[in-house]
Amino acid sequence: MRWKDRRQSSNVDDRRGQGGGAGRGGFGRGGGMRIPIGRTVGGGGVSGIIILVVVFFALRACGIDPLEILAQMESEPASGGTRVTTTQASDETARFAGVVLAETEDVWNGIFQAQGATYREPTMVLYSGQVRSACGFASAASGPFYCPGDSKVYLDLDFFGELDRRFGASGDFAQAYVIAHEVGHHVQNLIGVLPEFNRRRQTMSQVEANRMSVRVELQADCFAGIWAHFTEQKGLLEAGDIDEALNAANQIGDDTLQKRTQGYVVPDSFNHGTSAQRREWFSRGLDSGRLDDCDTFNADL
Repeated sequence: MRWKDRRQSSNVDDRRGQGGGAGRGGFGRGGGMRIPIGRTVGGGGVSGIIILVVVFFALRACGIDPLEILAQMESEPASGGTRVTTTQASDETARFAGVVLAETEDVWNGIFQAQGATYREPTMVLYSGQVRSACGFASAASGPFYCPGDSKVYLDLDFFGELDRRFGASGDFAQAYVIAHEVGHHVQNLIGVLPEFNRRRQTMSQVEANRMSVRVELQADCFAGIWAHFTEQKGLLEAGDIDEALNAANQIGDDTLQKRTQGYVVPDSFNHGTSAQRREWFSRGLDSGRLDDCDTFNADL
């Protein structure tokens, strides 16, 4: 995607480095399914600290300044190339996310204005580790999510690395699809889809709520496709971008995720849609660019 030197959204709340709690979320609406991207936390403990202290004073006794060695290691590039720090890479990804959000603002402002309505732009919260939202606490393991309670998209940028390494969905447009999907939930919130779903599921069984959730998620995929449709018209897409988005949709389908994690599928537990469904509805939005073609609630799934 041709995103560099383009406008970044001013609706980004960067909370990286701040703490939070643990809880819920998901790649979908707030409180939705968790993508299994758990992390292991651990490390050397007290014994490791004691060893470091012993080494420190041993070097000092030999007339060697350990701090000077550390400073030199930090300033020198890795063997044979330019040193790129984790912070630099993360900031680059944050700028990318800000540009994608800005592009969604342009598209949805235009669509709403054409229908005589006003688009209220969402805020995107960048966080690391854990975060508090109006939908409760969320951890990075939950994946990106949208919270209708505060109209904000929540994103831990480390998820993009997991999307590539763990799910085989690489490329910047795969990442853009994730953001556009969450913004799609914001659009649903504005037009009344999410409030109606949240009202109706209070009286539904879990299986019925899951089936309705699939329709909600597939519509968000279709809305992401609408954004891609107009982004392509602006000449911002590069060769392979659409394939990256379709691959991402395929890799995070409920059936594919369940096969990967447990070896079998349980259709009644699906709440985001199969890989084939997610590809299909993203493609529908991409092909037409029309809201009317994203009516998943009256479609035969």
